[in-house]
Amino acid sequence: MGTAVGRRNIELGLVLFAAAISVFADVQVELTLHGALPDNFGGLCGVLTVAAVLAHLAVRRWARHADPLILPIAVLLTGLGLTMVHRLDITYALIDAGFDPSDATPEAPTQLQWTVIAALVFVVALAVVKHHRLLQRYTYLTMALSMVLLIAPAFFPAINGAKRWISLGPLHVEPDEFTKIGMIVFFAGYLMANRDVLVLVGRRFWGVSLPRMRDLGPLLVVWALCLLVLVVEVDLGTSLIIFGIFILMLYITTQRIGWVVVGLLLAVVGGGVVGAASSHVGQRVTAWLHPMDAFLPHPTVTNQPALALFALGHGRISGTGLGRGQSWLIGTAGRSDWIFAAFGEELGTAGLMALLCLYLLLAHRGWRAAISLTDPFGKLLAAGLASVLVLQVFVVAGGVVGLLPETGKALPFVSQGGSSAVANWLLAALLIKLSDAAGRSELSPPPHPGDTLTVSTGEIRAHFADAQ
Repeated sequence: MGTAVGRRNIELGLVLFAAAISVFADVQVELTLHGALPDNFGGLCGVLTVAAVLAHLAVRRWARHADPLILPIAVLLTGLGLTMVHRLDITYALIDAGFDPSDATPEAPTQLQWTVIAALVFVVALAVVKHHRLLQRYTYLTMALSMVLLIAPAFFPAINGAKRWISLGPLHVEPDEFTKIGMIVFFAGYLMANRDVLVLVGRRFWGVSLPRMRDLGPLLVVWALCLLVLVVEVDLGTSLIIFGIFILMLYITTQRIGWVVVGLLLAVVGGGVVGAASSHVGQRVTAWLHPMDAFLPHPTVTNQPALALFALGHGRISGTGLGRGQSWLIGTAGRSDWIFAAFGEELGTAGLMALLCLYLLLAHRGWRAAISLTDPFGKLLAAGLASVLVLQVFVVAGGVVGLLPETGKALPFVSQGGSSAVANWLLAALLIKLSDAAGRSELSPPPHPGDTLTVSTGEIRAHFADAQ
């Protein structure tokens, strides 16, 4: 995609364009709901623009060959999320609908502060991580820290029925947002070191190559860990994402459908057992299967899934327009994953498809970097980070539209939450470093065919078959 300077110039233009779209959307919200712009409007919009330009300058300094689309997409998604949180803040303040008093507290200013912090973390990550292979040295340390973060919420009080937060006074940290990144680093290092055993050894059953029982150990450990999180912390979303990304990375590493089959069977068995044993998970499944039961004389499920479906139906194809929807009826739409329903109502199905395409394009740039990288660890790390983004969006969107039980996970870059904002901008920084390494390798001259020797997996398997 051109020279390093050309890529950075393209990125700068797209970053400014993304910031302009966010400002225009916020202008529409203010004019629709207030009829005029507030006195501090320019300053608030300027903060987002300055943070975006600062992030661009960091990329220009420490990742000159990076993909020019990753940062603009992150800026645009963040800006749209701030706009919708602000839009719902205004309505919560204007309409007395019996909300909890905490819902009337504006969250957009706090979210903007977290966005600035996330941009600073982004800059620090680009400066500190000189090369992605630096992370490979700390594979097991990263795993240990991730395990601590994953288990820590079990020792803190539950919020909304789930133990996903570490409470430090007024500050609530959601560690699973960082855990997913740490686990991907560990999975990439572990799978790279054990790829040969996982690929070449196994038994065939009904035409499917299945792994040996001794090689199932890591899969069973991750499965048991996810079930433990689901039972103790009642965190369905984190369990699905961590187990799902491990299965995906196993398949990327081995290209053996047997791992996927075994993983799906374990997920079905574990989910069924926990769903039957946990009342909170069972209630979410019931609300998913029977959302309209919320309007019975004696409801046993929350009305949020049903209201989300009403909001999506009200939006139709083109939406009601920013500021003209009624998704504020979903009491926590501005503070949770239900913000996806607010976008669906005010931007319509077309707007939701555009939003999902942004996520898909961001993941595509990660997968493109994975293909271009030459080292196995980098390939797995880039593929894992891109895949976890798609998986989390699928879990959130599926829960809102009724495809899956609602999990409470944050929509990346969009949902309100400081932990989510920082973690996702950190993920974007790692993708940029990986794409920078891929860009550098693309500029390197290819090796002469006579100087290299490549043996395919098929040739190795054929050799072992002949030996037997």
